[in-house]
Amino acid sequence: MSEQKKVTIQRLRAMKRAGEKLGVLTAYDASFARILDEAGADILLVGDSLGMVIKGEKNTLGVKLEEVLYHCRAVSGATRRAHVVGDLPFMSYQCSEDEAVRSAGRLVAEGGVQSVKLEGGADYAEVARRIWRAGIPVMGHVGLTPQSVHRMGGFVLQGRGQEEARRILDDALAMEQAGCYAMVLEGIPAELAGEITRRLSIPTIGIGAGPHCDGQVLVCYDALGMNPDFSPRFLKLYANLAQSIGDAARAYLREVREGSFPAAEHTFQGQPYSSGGPKTEG
Repeated sequence: MSEQKKVTIQRLRAMKRAGEKLGVLTAYDASFARILDEAGADILLVGDSLGMVIKGEKNTLGVKLEEVLYHCRAVSGATRRAHVVGDLPFMSYQCSEDEAVRSAGRLVAEGGVQSVKLEGGADYAEVARRIWRAGIPVMGHVGLTPQSVHRMGGFVLQGRGQEEARRILDDALAMEQAGCYAMVLEGIPAELAGEITRRLSIPTIGIGAGPHCDGQVLVCYDALGMNPDFSPRFLKLYANLAQSIGDAARAYLREVREGSFPAAEHTFQGQPYSSGGPKTEG
């Protein structure tokens, strides 16, 4: 990919004004970050979804700030163009505004991200405002908020009734007023997402929220078909890597067991490693 300017929050706002859709994916390591960045992703989110797709847990609640920091460093180090967002995990910002600012600051200073994301509506507006005042851009997240999965009774659609829809709209407006530069809308009816998108001057990014948002986000492992047991209605599979990786692993293991790998062309006989690797004299 040719050298391109880094995507900034100003660029993201300009994309909304111009009617350009934002393409957002999660990333958790350098290899995926490099590929997705070169593919043209506008935003790479180091999501607390890593608790489920990396750690194999049932929800995001067990993810620690140190774990998010580790993955942020890997992603930010391999990303050249995309705007990198670090997710504030459960209990890294809920206890106090001071702790929230410290957590956000660590994601930027140590993790190398350009902004942070936090879940919650009007109740967390002052938290978002404090982080913004510290010089750190904040992405909001309303609707279905996975860190509140137990209060919501599971990963279920939010905003179905008029009162609940009004609350989510008010939450989004409050977070915009607090300084958020963008807003994730998750698990809400398409009509409500469209109304919020029209009312906000900042970009909305949907997941399970229909086509009317300013952009869309998917967990990269989900979009690439790495978990065949996960198939929510909003998800479209763009590859079947679970099958491809399994086939490749089976082929490798078969060749190892029958003795055909490594063949002569894969065996060092005094030659150096390829460029970038350690050298061997024989």
